[in-house]
Amino acid sequence: MTSPGEVERTLRAELRGEVDFSAAARALVTMDASNYRRVPVGVVAPRDAEDVAAALRVCAEAGVPVVPRGGGTSIAGQATGTGVVLDLTRHMNALVSVDPAARTAVVQPGLVLDRLRDAVRPYGLTFGPDPSTHSRCTLGGMIGNNACGAHSVAWGTTADNVAELAVTAYGGTSHRISTGWAGAPAGLPELIAGHLGLLRTGMPPDFSRRISGYGGLDALLPERGVQLARAFCGSEGTLGVVTEAVVRLVELPRAPALAVLGYADEGAAADAAAGLLPYKPLTVEGMAEDLVGDAAARAGLPRGRAWLFVEMRDEGGARSLVRAADALDALVVTDPAAQRALWRIREDAAGTATRMPGGGMAWPGWEDCAVPPARLGAYLREFRALLAQHGLHGTPYGHFGEGCVHVRIDFDLVSADGVARFRTFSADLADLVVAHGGSLSGEHGDGQARAELLPKMYGPQVIRLFGAYKDVWDPAGGMNPGMLVRPARLDENLRFAVLPATTFAGEVARCVGVAKCRSVDGGTGAGGSGSGGPGVMCPSYRVTGEEQHSTRGRARLLHEMLAGEIVRDGWRSKEVAEALDLCLGCKGCRSDCPVGVDMASYKSEFLHRHWAGRIRPLAHYTLGGLPDWLRLIAALRMTRPVNAASRHLPLPGLTRERPLPPLSPQPFTRWWQTHAAPPHLGAGPISAPPHLGAEPGPVSAPPAFEARVRA
Repeated sequence: MTSPGEVERTLRAELRGEVDFSAAARALVTMDASNYRRVPVGVVAPRDAEDVAAALRVCAEAGVPVVPRGGGTSIAGQATGTGVVLDLTRHMNALVSVDPAARTAVVQPGLVLDRLRDAVRPYGLTFGPDPSTHSRCTLGGMIGNNACGAHSVAWGTTADNVAELAVTAYGGTSHRISTGWAGAPAGLPELIAGHLGLLRTGMPPDFSRRISGYGGLDALLPERGVQLARAFCGSEGTLGVVTEAVVRLVELPRAPALAVLGYADEGAAADAAAGLLPYKPLTVEGMAEDLVGDAAARAGLPRGRAWLFVEMRDEGGARSLVRAADALDALVVTDPAAQRALWRIREDAAGTATRMPGGGMAWPGWEDCAVPPARLGAYLREFRALLAQHGLHGTPYGHFGEGCVHVRIDFDLVSADGVARFRTFSADLADLVVAHGGSLSGEHGDGQARAELLPKMYGPQVIRLFGAYKDVWDPAGGMNPGMLVRPARLDENLRFAVLPATTFAGEVARCVGVAKCRSVDGGTGAGGSGSGGPGVMCPSYRVTGEEQHSTRGRARLLHEMLAGEIVRDGWRSKEVAEALDLCLGCKGCRSDCPVGVDMASYKSEFLHRHWAGRIRPLAHYTLGGLPDWLRLIAALRMTRPVNAASRHLPLPGLTRERPLPPLSPQPFTRWWQTHAAPPHLGAGPISAPPHLGAEPGPVSAPPAFEARVRA
């Protein structure tokens, strides 16, 4: 294999996009939203398809593997790699065109789903698949994982909504694939022709969420129209890089209504879900009280200990469903804002399910198994029993209408015994899923978390066919090795293994990578009905668009600082200091992050250790000592000289471009001593100190504040 330095120089010479092999760039992409960590040799942000082809050619010649990466929200480890990571979000993120009449759009792989949905909404259209990460996941990542989301009951998976793909293979060869054999790599028609019997009779029973492995390979059967693009979806970056896609759009309901059905328990809700499908719902989402907790009362959910969220095309359909459903209690919500508030509970579940009631953390790994909907109730009961058998805890929720269950489990992924239990439980759960005719993955892909167990689901003959399919597309094995075929073990490369056993390390590991902090705007809205409010996280990322200035990016850099493999300067790290420099300390992450990452506190701890025993920058003494400086100025009655000086002589360590606000000639504390406080604060107007405004006058307290004071 060619050395990383030579690969970097060649890539810089051949590409117009950014090539970054620095410690910071590599540290930012060691992890996705999974339990896994792999260290790349470098990161490339190609500008276009030609750059992608050049990168794949250079890497193939050098024997360096390649991993395509979108929003980095994959939950099974497939967006991490040991070679070159292709960041397709920086430049290849355009909506190329929209054809409202044909209901299609041409997109680049780095386009965020919500940008597509916002652009086509004026035409009354939307893209059907809508994962809860819709405000930051990319179309390329959705194609790679065959993502689904809440509305797949009505609109199907990503594979159901892709018409054509432009793909570049390892080595730089380009393919344009749709239906038929046009654009297929050499040898693929012959491979399928030689295995027609196996594809017809040897695959597991087909149902809407059979996503695991190359689960769409039987789409290449002649009687199914040789759907090349469909079969490519869900390949998790192991076959090639999507550089452009033609996707299908669906009609956006004008006034959807949400029926919320309450049930006695989770099993009752799961048993009822399949019976609602004949009413043609848009969504059938399920959750129980151990996920919702106190949010149930706050959100005004109907009586019950488990709920189904069933979205219908209109209010009439929702009320008809409620009358037909055998629910303990129900309500119909038509107000869009109220719907968004309810959906927010569901969309934040990927983070909130990570926090256990006792304060511990739960982790992905068995995030999205699926069984046929009619089997869901029985499966969930046995799943809960299996958790108890292994002494584990988790909070199931998810797409009950399609039998897809999300859950995070309180695995101990640090100790040898805990990792061994993780492995044993994973094998037992795979057996349970297969026994119910299910799929190990129902929408997020297998990655490293489940690929090792695919023989339990498919059997040895199909697994060999999967390997041959991979080899036709990628004979050199350079595309995302270790995923799907010839996989790494599910208990290797765990991200917790490199961290020291400290409280701070535990806090840093809290970031699971769901990347709500990468939402440019919105990101809290309901399914296909529109985005929600903007929230506040993360202001610096919204301005720069750089991963290192997101809450997740900073957490990843801190993680690598503690690991010491890439970022080797410890608490003196310049990379971490630079990333934290633009953190405003606003605590927006503390309130908006689904897992409560508190970057402001992490920044304080880092800066304390970073500058310990060192002379700090002048600004630290100027602004950090501001309270002491102000007290000294007031005591010496130096306000006027300081104001005059600051207009001409900026203080050391502070910028010259922005003048300091003038100091008040009278400190507030001194003013307060000469003004008696009103006997009943809030009962009448309060006179403002003269220095607070040019026109002093009464300032009325807000009525709500007055009421609280009087009470």
